[in-house]
Amino acid sequence: MTSDQQITTERPNNDTQTQDFGDNPIEVRETDHYQEEYIRGFVEKWDDLIDWNARARSEGQFFIDMLKARGKKTVLDVACGTGFHSVQLLKAGFDVTSVDGSAEMVAKAFENARDRNLMLKTVHSDWRWLNRDIVGKFDAIICLGNSFTHLFKEEDRRRALAEFYAALKHDGILILDQRNYDAILDVGYDSKHKYYYCGDKVTAEPAHMDNSLARFRYTFPDGSEYYLNMFPLRKAYMRNLMKEVGFQRVNTYGDFQETFDEHDPDFLVHIADKTFIEQA
Repeated sequence: MTSDQQITTERPNNDTQTQDFGDNPIEVRETDHYQEEYIRGFVEKWDDLIDWNARARSEGQFFIDMLKARGKKTVLDVACGTGFHSVQLLKAGFDVTSVDGSAEMVAKAFENARDRNLMLKTVHSDWRWLNRDIVGKFDAIICLGNSFTHLFKEEDRRRALAEFYAALKHDGILILDQRNYDAILDVGYDSKHKYYYCGDKVTAEPAHMDNSLARFRYTFPDGSEYYLNMFPLRKAYMRNLMKEVGFQRVNTYGDFQETFDEHDPDFLVHIADKTFIEQA
């Protein structure tokens, strides 16, 4: 590990207990605001929303199998959150480096791995300047948990994807997921809560939706509420953007299925190849 890739062992000195969206929360549509949304109280409850055991059962070996089938070994988890996927991949034998733009999330991921007798290599970094903070190139990058939707500006999305592209080896792959915003915008929100956010005592639902804002409310058993403001990415737009940045092929799965009805899945998973390799 280089000096640029520090292991985080202590929580940031941030005791903020309330989120600040100002006087008009639905007007907050700035990429940088995510730093203020993931306050300590929210991060400490995040695993109640995910439910690690239920999520492991729901998604099975999907990501592990995709990476192993392509012979990938080194993985950069650029939105590690509280560490769920980093830990699963580490346990499966991958060489994992875990990154997040939230210092609170990075610290929590390290704690979660340590509690399972694992050691994460963690880096606190904003995707838009990712290659300033990491060293080397990777076989694969994963960006999971609907994280890419924190980027509100087109230039931020293009820059982040370009940083991912540059951090991959010549035959690397990017695995990026998102909510099925097409379904939410066109049909309405009706999550099955079968994948990803599996906690059965936590409610996650839109508080406001329009073509440039998905504001989600998360309600916990103790009555506490937290919010995230995100950009509702449409599937076709996201696929085209990845190709425009340079990825040669993009395959999209709906709730881990290769064949699906457009408005049926809760989540979409895009697998983008940096180099086009003809399948046998």
